Amino acid sequence: MAHVTLSGAPIRPTHADEFIRATFELDPIDLALTLALQLSTAMAGGPQWAEGHVVSVTADRACIGLPAVLVGGNLAALMAGVLAGEAMEIAAIKRCRLVGLQLPDDLLPGPAIGASAGVDVGVIVKPSLGLTPDEVAEVVEAAVAGGARWIKDDEVLADPPWCRLSDRVGRVAPRLAPGVVYFANVTGPSTDLVDRARRVVDLGATGVMVAAVAQGLDGVLALRRADLGVPILAHRAGSGPWCRNDRFGITGAVLIDLMRAAGADAVIVGAFGGKLFESDGEVDSNLAAARRPTDILSCTALLGGGLGAGDLAGQFLRAGGTGLVGLLGSAAYGRGRAGLARTVAAAVASLS
Repeated sequence: MAHVTLSGAPIRPTHADEFIRATFELDPIDLALTLALQLSTAMAGGPQWAEGHVVSVTADRACIGLPAVLVGGNLAALMAGVLAGEAMEIAAIKRCRLVGLQLPDDLLPGPAIGASAGVDVGVIVKPSLGLTPDEVAEVVEAAVAGGARWIKDDEVLADPPWCRLSDRVGRVAPRLAPGVVYFANVTGPSTDLVDRARRVVDLGATGVMVAAVAQGLDGVLALRRADLGVPILAHRAGSGPWCRNDRFGITGAVLIDLMRAAGADAVIVGAFGGKLFESDGEVDSNLAAARRPTDILSCTALLGGGLGAGDLAGQFLRAGGTGLVGLLGSAAYGRGRAGLARTVAAAVASLS
């Protein structure tokens, strides 16, 4: 087979199944070819193997084919090119929102563990500011006593001086019942992200959580490739500026597709009628992305955003299927830690 070369390195010609297909809501639509070039070679006349092309155009959407060889398995480069690149900064483009993304099956690894079976109740450790490691452990103990099977740190509870990550995990781990997953928040400096995750797993954390947008989706991929042996929860903190803009950015469903492809075993999809910004239709799309049939595993969908004990049965009924966790947050804490155990127990009972 013939090869082309770039800086002396052989590049195999790209076949049809080795294209990234990115679908954008685009205005004006007649700039589809301009967009394809900007996402690849940035100008006409570049080598054909590196040049993007227009796959299809409708009234307001353009599907762009991009050679996968441009990014390989470099997720940061993919994000910089497709989502955060100069194409969204061109003055003549008035709308450029990523609404669909199809990757070659072997470009990214996907989850190592995948979706859980059945439906479960989860608890967020709140309030996250001010709790000592012992107090966090007491919250976890109450949640476990009530029947919670999934427990996660709040996204702003990382490694503060009053509640160091290692101290917190060391206190929590002995309080975990068999089968309970505690997602310790390892979000922080990228230089030692994987080392930090390995340390908390060694201390007894049964899962790790990372703020995937704030940390960078490549952080999820780094944790996946570290083969930690525990599920990875990709938290969506920081997604608002990307996903709430209807002219530029990305849909929540595409973001979940990317998190899952990078290796997330669990993602947050919002809630039906919850306090977060998604419409019920958008939550449906987020769920579909977590469950989409592909060559990689599906991931657990966490329903959350202002939910109380009496809301979970309806959320699960509306979502249908399995691989679901209903997250109780601030609404579960109205009567102290003893009340938390009762609230969780009520939520668990409502599912039977």
